[in-house]
Amino acid sequence: MHKDEVKGAGKQVKGAVKDAVGGLTGNERLQAEGKIDKAAGKIQQKVGEAKDRTRDALKH
Repeated sequence: MHKDEVKGAGKQVKGAVKDAVGGLTGNERLQAEGKIDKAAGKIQQKVGEAKDRTRDALKH
């Protein structure tokens, strides 16, 4: 597992919390930040997965 996968997953969790809290409190800005964090986390996680696949392919 690449460090980008772990960091990406963390960002997704952080974003989900912000999104939920923003929704519960009516804070649209916080909710929007949460959605952005979740998307950024998903991208970072996918980058980490691609790095893992590339590294594995180069080993064989």
